[in-house]
Amino acid sequence: MIIKLINTVAEKVNNDPDVANLLYCIFIPDYNVSMAEMLMPASDISQHISTAGMEASGTGNMKFTMNGGVILGTMDGANIELAEHIGKENMYIFGTLSDDVDNMRKLVKSKEFEPDSSFTGVITLLKEGYVGVFPELNDIINAVTNGNDWYLISVDWPEYLEAQRKIELDYKDKESWTKKSILATAGTGFFSSDRSIKEYAEKIWGIEPCKRPGPVPIDLDKVSQYVDINPSTLGASPGVSTIRLNLDDGVVIKSFSPNPHYYDL
Repeated sequence: MIIKLINTVAEKVNNDPDVANLLYCIFIPDYNVSMAEMLMPASDISQHISTAGMEASGTGNMKFTMNGGVILGTMDGANIELAEHIGKENMYIFGTLSDDVDNMRKLVKSKEFEPDSSFTGVITLLKEGYVGVFPELNDIINAVTNGNDWYLISVDWPEYLEAQRKIELDYKDKESWTKKSILATAGTGFFSSDRSIKEYAEKIWGIEPCKRPGPVPIDLDKVSQYVDINPSTLGASPGVSTIRLNLDDGVVIKSFSPNPHYYDL
């Protein structure tokens, strides 16, 4: 149903002569890693707008941010961790917080909550067939009206629009926007897969790293064409036909060729 709505909106927007050269709507089918590799580096804004507490915001936001995209999102799932490490000032946060979700759902269900006029205006346009008429559209409309708005779309709507207006203004300041993008990307180092795997190993799997054996003797003749070392750099004595690499502590030169080329270590 939602995909059908996206495509009908796209048909309307993309064929509007007033905005077609400024705004284009596309639904991407079969989204996968290969597609993400092209989309993420091209992103200026990535929207992760699941209802707070639903834990529906996964690691995609981290990948977008690592590639320079700025997040527009709710305080749900991984957005919370992201805000802690890159700073809320480098994101656009909106929406009901998880502690308030249950209460707002009760107000929506009892119809004590009155949606913003901009939201009801959109619903009216949909009912009138502005973007097209198809049977499933009624199910979508009913899911966000008549006390059925479980995901609080009508509740978060005004803040979402305000966040978009702020983005529009901020984007015009190229220097400030670039700074926000760079700082956001720099702050994602915490989400390194190395750190994540190490934490899982220690706290969840209960396993320890398996160290590789070492030091390992290596025939100098086989590596001399790739590694030319000055033996005096580490005070090594010439006349040894092999080198050793200590793999426990990283690569450490243990002995050297008698006639090396000079190489600044």
